Amino acid sequence: MEPVEFYNRDLSWLSFNERVLMEATRLEVPILERIKFLSIYSSNLDEFYRVRMPVMIWDVELAKERINAQQQRFGEIISQQILPELEAMKIHWRYNMAIPDLISGQVADLFFNEILAYIHSVCIDDDLSSFFAENNKLYQVVILKNRLGQERMELISIPSETLQRLYAISADGAQYIVFLEDIIKNHLYYLFPEDEIEGAYNLKITRNAALKIGQEYEEDMTIALEKQLEVRDFGFATRFLYEPGLPLRNLYRMIYALNLHKAAVVQGGAYHNLKDLNTFPLGDVYAYPKWPAAKAVSIAEKETIFDHILKKDMLVNVPYQNYDAVLRFFNEASSDPKVEEIYTTLYRVASNSRIVNALMTAAKNGKKVMVLVELKARFDEANNIKWAKQMKAAGVKIIYSSIDLKVHAKVALVKRRHADELQYLGLLATGNLNESTAKFYTDHILLTAHQPMLWELESLFGFLSKKKKKPALEDNISFEHLLVAQFNLQQMFLALIQREIDHVREGKSAGITIKMNNLEEQKLISKLYEASQAGVKVQLIVRGICCLIPGVAGLSENITVRRIVDRFLEHGRVFIFNNNGADDIYMGSADWMNRNIYNRIEVCFPLYDIALKSIILKMITLQLEDTLQAVMMDSSLQNVSVNAPSPRRSQEEIYHLLREEVSLQGIMPV
Repeated sequence: MEPVEFYNRDLSWLSFNERVLMEATRLEVPILERIKFLSIYSSNLDEFYRVRMPVMIWDVELAKERINAQQQRFGEIISQQILPELEAMKIHWRYNMAIPDLISGQVADLFFNEILAYIHSVCIDDDLSSFFAENNKLYQVVILKNRLGQERMELISIPSETLQRLYAISADGAQYIVFLEDIIKNHLYYLFPEDEIEGAYNLKITRNAALKIGQEYEEDMTIALEKQLEVRDFGFATRFLYEPGLPLRNLYRMIYALNLHKAAVVQGGAYHNLKDLNTFPLGDVYAYPKWPAAKAVSIAEKETIFDHILKKDMLVNVPYQNYDAVLRFFNEASSDPKVEEIYTTLYRVASNSRIVNALMTAAKNGKKVMVLVELKARFDEANNIKWAKQMKAAGVKIIYSSIDLKVHAKVALVKRRHADELQYLGLLATGNLNESTAKFYTDHILLTAHQPMLWELESLFGFLSKKKKKPALEDNISFEHLLVAQFNLQQMFLALIQREIDHVREGKSAGITIKMNNLEEQKLISKLYEASQAGVKVQLIVRGICCLIPGVAGLSENITVRRIVDRFLEHGRVFIFNNNGADDIYMGSADWMNRNIYNRIEVCFPLYDIALKSIILKMITLQLEDTLQAVMMDSSLQNVSVNAPSPRRSQEEIYHLLREEVSLQGIMPV
């Protein structure tokens, strides 16, 4: 039987979420962080049901089987590990347990003083034409019997978006942690005083998140998106999640009353929306120890960052190094009288973005500022619309991508006049220009004055300003330094892989090391298979989706795939080609997914500075040697622990490596 050459992308993603769940079991991880990994797992799964489940065709049943097994494991982690450990610390998390009499008075005070004002319910048996069960909102169905023995069901809306989800209550030297919905359940006697309460069960409904924007809105994307966002949470139901014990007759009545016939009906645990565990009320003493970020570069008191970049490329490696140099790049651009023009792309922006404020200041200072705002960044559309409107009002020229093409590149260009010479200064990154995510996403930001590379970046901004769907011959744009999706990115990566194949056949040094978030595109995967068959050693670090199957004899026996999950989210994309020992290194915004290769503008950029290349090679080597947080993917894409006599944790070693690099430059670590 011929081996299957490509793994299913959705099953692969579920394998990644299983790896997140594994982190919640590791006793070496502080307990608050393990609880947060449970939160991340839950949040990821919600998004899977909103985004992927509606479009899945194959392997739906297998996906559900794996999800069910994972959720069973989720419950076991809480009951067999988290709860006993908390109990030993006199922290009593009342997870699926009655509220004890010891704290019932304090709980009653919370209910009547803080919660009651937000409680309302609807009768399931009444006309529900004016009621709509919201996406991922918590509800509690209460089964009641009146004095005549007649049964009815009331649906209570749990106000977890307005109030906190978990309450910490102190009593007798211990702490009790109670769910909001349990506090409400404890006071149903007050809400329904004339009825006998037969049961109360938690539930939620997940809805499709797809947005549909017609071509007629091409000229005013904001109007189209705002209209779509208003109805996004009213999409068709993809999952109906309910608490065990809900009688079947009542379950079927709810499915009929709430029009949930097409949804996957899933029996879950006692609680839903456990992404809210990210606010679990435990102190920092139960979290990871602090790793203060180092400075990325030392700039003299009277020197500007532009002066520094003109002398030498800079590389900021967040979150190990702080974001100050990136913010300073935009801040200086906004006020430097020599700066004439600023261009940048924005994909996901911080809710209180200092970068955007700098761009608005630059426009007010009379500089030409052009910003490509990608309004179609999923779940960030509303925030991006808000900023686009504010920038436009401040005088910034706003450009939106075409409906069929996302701009995912993370780049900026500054034009600065100095002694009648126009200097180009650029920023090219692997992650979003977002100072919030820079605190926990591992990314790389290159600040450079490499003029030929930045001339190419200028050409790209010129293309983007025309809002074309695809490049055409008349655009007359070519790239020698940058790899740009829709122009040369896929072709160049194929050529770089082919060069390694040629080198190994010629007896030269060869090898490929790639780190990315997701790997799906079959043409590039096939080329990696070809490299493996030729004898090229291929080392992959893939955090999430991986459709390449490693370790298959005659196909991919020279390919290894690692997955790293730790305190920081691995996000940077790094592409290293041995080139007979000369190491060509590219970094950038592009994963090897179909969407990145065929439907987006992506930019990958070369790293030319020898010292910076050395740092990246050291960082990637540490990740390849990780034995604690890395797992190896086998031919079934299972997460296999790395067995090694000496434990190594790459993120911790990278943190210390970059602090040592700072010391060598004479910079005081922060």
